[in-house]
Amino acid sequence: MRKTVTIGDLGTVITGKTPPTTNKNYYGDYAVFIKPTDISEQSKYTYETEEMYSKLAAEKYESSLIPKGAICVPCIGTIGTKMTMAPCDCYTNQSINSIVCNECYDNEYVYYLIKNFLPGLKAYNLGTASGREYVSKSNFEKIELVAEQDKTIQQKIGEFLSRYDSLIENYQKQIKLLEEAAQRLYKEWFVDLHFPGHENTKIVDGVPEGWEKKKVTDVLDMKYGKDHKHLKEGNIPVYGTGGIMRYADQSLYSGESVLIPRKGSLNNIMYINETFWTIDTMFYSIPKIKNAAKIVYFYLKGIDMYSMNIGAAVPSMTISILSSMNVLLPTNEIRLSFEDIMTRYFDEIKSLYSQIRLLTEARDRLLPKLMSGEIDVVEKRLER
Repeated sequence: MRKTVTIGDLGTVITGKTPPTTNKNYYGDYAVFIKPTDISEQSKYTYETEEMYSKLAAEKYESSLIPKGAICVPCIGTIGTKMTMAPCDCYTNQSINSIVCNECYDNEYVYYLIKNFLPGLKAYNLGTASGREYVSKSNFEKIELVAEQDKTIQQKIGEFLSRYDSLIENYQKQIKLLEEAAQRLYKEWFVDLHFPGHENTKIVDGVPEGWEKKKVTDVLDMKYGKDHKHLKEGNIPVYGTGGIMRYADQSLYSGESVLIPRKGSLNNIMYINETFWTIDTMFYSIPKIKNAAKIVYFYLKGIDMYSMNIGAAVPSMTISILSSMNVLLPTNEIRLSFEDIMTRYFDEIKSLYSQIRLLTEARDRLLPKLMSGEIDVVEKRLER
């Protein structure tokens, strides 16, 4: 049986807390601390965060601790686009309202119930004086949804949809392993200088003979991304700091490119080789030197970009900063060898991303039908 309930009926809503950033003693490695910028639209869970609570902060804000499986929904800033499920007992910042389900509701079911509703959250936006989107805790709790009341059916729906996300997570782990293997090879060749033939290569002023240092902007022509809100839906991926945000009907560029965040999550450097659009808080690049883009990508991935930024409240990156960075470029022969190996890695990664997209589309087609009761979960089988 399905009936109309409020979010408050689903369980307890807890709003997170952000310790004063001026007190470094509140930050450490004791407990996971999730902020909206840590949440990816492509992932059910948030395993990696920019910052963590110290034991001092965890004790001070004990009342805002949320248990594993809580459903975390950003309600300040950009709302209605992403959410996450707590991967462990953890904390969130003040922009996130978390639902701790009561005994009448299954966590997995509620996650997908909220996910199905999520775009509708914008209708409850009260706004702030600064123009930021905002849904208060009290208004969040009053939002009405139609929810299944039979917990056995809830569990079946949650388990069924979770299979898709489990496969997606598995592919994401494979991608991460491939990326780590590629990064290790870059380090071996270009940091440790154990490249093919290094035994017979002279080192002059710390640089192998025939190699040279180049400014990042001498290797990549940096361009500004553009706003995407006017674009219609299509098949062209639109990239933001967290990866693909949506698919549109127009592109900014087609080909090999390194994407660099201009604001926010500065370390989320991406390498792509396709037709794409990227948003206005990102740089995209056009290679100036053949077989060098991947080298610059791995070079930038090895840098803490936050330590280079000029921003205060909002971390920022500029072309001027990128122009000050020197990347070590090898001979044409070494570049070509590295390119051949990396192409195989990236082709496999691209194939896995394609599988993720297919699974995501299948899940999202089924989600509203399962939530509305249009499809009986008992009769449905996981699409392959």
